[in-house]
Amino acid sequence: MFQRSEHGFGHAGLTLTLNSAHALPVEREGWAGRFDRLAEYLSGLDWVPDLGANVGSLEWFRGLFACTLLCVLPIMLMPDMRPLPVAVPAPLGHDAWEETRAQTIAPAAWGGDTGKHMAATDAVIALANAPERPTLELTASLGQGDGFARVLERAGVGEDEAHQVANLVSSATALGDLKPGTQIKLTLGRRTNRNVARPLDFLAFRARLDLGLVLKREGAGLALQRIPISVDRTPLRIQGQVGDSLYRSARAAGVPARAVESYIRAIASKLSLGSDVNADARFDLIVEHARAATGETEVGKLLYAGLYRGSRKTQLLQWTVGGRTDWYEASGVGQARGGGFAQPVAYARISSGFGMRFHPLLGYTRLHRGVDYAAPYGAPIRAVSDGFVANAGWAGGYGNQVRIAHSNILGTSYSHMSRIVVSPGSRVFQGQVIGYVGSTGLSTGPHLHFEVYRSGQVVNPMTVSFASTSLLSGNELAQFRAKLSALLRLPVNGSAATSSPSTAWR
Repeated sequence: MFQRSEHGFGHAGLTLTLNSAHALPVEREGWAGRFDRLAEYLSGLDWVPDLGANVGSLEWFRGLFACTLLCVLPIMLMPDMRPLPVAVPAPLGHDAWEETRAQTIAPAAWGGDTGKHMAATDAVIALANAPERPTLELTASLGQGDGFARVLERAGVGEDEAHQVANLVSSATALGDLKPGTQIKLTLGRRTNRNVARPLDFLAFRARLDLGLVLKREGAGLALQRIPISVDRTPLRIQGQVGDSLYRSARAAGVPARAVESYIRAIASKLSLGSDVNADARFDLIVEHARAATGETEVGKLLYAGLYRGSRKTQLLQWTVGGRTDWYEASGVGQARGGGFAQPVAYARISSGFGMRFHPLLGYTRLHRGVDYAAPYGAPIRAVSDGFVANAGWAGGYGNQVRIAHSNILGTSYSHMSRIVVSPGSRVFQGQVIGYVGSTGLSTGPHLHFEVYRSGQVVNPMTVSFASTSLLSGNELAQFRAKLSALLRLPVNGSAATSSPSTAWR
């Protein structure tokens, strides 16, 4: 006897003998069991095996059969795709077509959607040459190191006429004084044929802050017209607090970078910016300033440098004596030439002084013959006074060295340079760059080793101080004080922003 279960048919514990009347039900239960066992067997098979593995095996062929069946069945069951019959509208008549075309987008109405060119009709008359514009208006720019005539030739002016215009302009202003970036407006006229350059009919540009130039064609030639522009040249005065950084504070107040650098060099020649200047000090600068009636401004050189530290004042004014311009104190006292020295590296600290010390590389105590200034690699090194270069080159443990003779008994040397920019026998002036800070020779890091010699013997550089004396007297001193007084009466302005006259003038 078979017993039905969730797993199919099985044998029961009791066996009975059935008569022929019950044979058909028993046979049916046997077929159902076989079907269940077949379904159970087929469900246990993997019909989607990896066709890249076990190639040629029974499992692989079973997967191939299943894949083929899944591909063939959708194709066999795909519906028939036949176009649906529709009615074709009758073509429009001439009047209807013209009315429809007027209401459509022009390119589509004229066949632009086909990508084909429309053929010319008999109404079109072919031209031998396309017509030229009667005049051309353009703007040319003067580049760095560019020639005025060359700029005009690039713009289309003929070579002969370009040189003629350059000669006219040079009669009003020097061509070499024109600033790079100057904008030149041109108008080129009609030419007789395509084989010649267009004639220049009009030209205008800003030659200087106080001068504009215009050239116009009058008859067969060009006429030059000068347009003077009123300029106010009152110097500009700017004040502010030093704060954390003198340079950044001055730049934030609107002082141009070059004027700030000149100011710092002037003040550093009298004071130590590291120890003598605090955050509460106030700076006072007066620079050349020109403002045109058309609104453009130009900032020139520094005229006055002042620094106020409470009741202590440092006031310096540029003045020329004997063809040489220098900074002089308010009393008319300037730096004496020959005995006074300035710091060779700006903003540098002294890392090692003159005297006996333990050498960090040699490992024993010996005389340190100069002063070491710790400074960033590549910082400029300047001559402390006027003189002649006695030696410039490699000097053993000193590395790259420059020696300067300042007089019959005084001399200085600058060692461990990364680069030297002067040659032996050349003349140098105080403040002139002679090289750059490095770490050549016996050196543990970037710094300047500075030595001073008197009659060939080294001396402590810190004992050589400024030897100041009054170089102004009489009428010259009176003129100096009058100019200083006039500058100090100037009001304080807020900004020194500049704009180029070559681009702003119309």
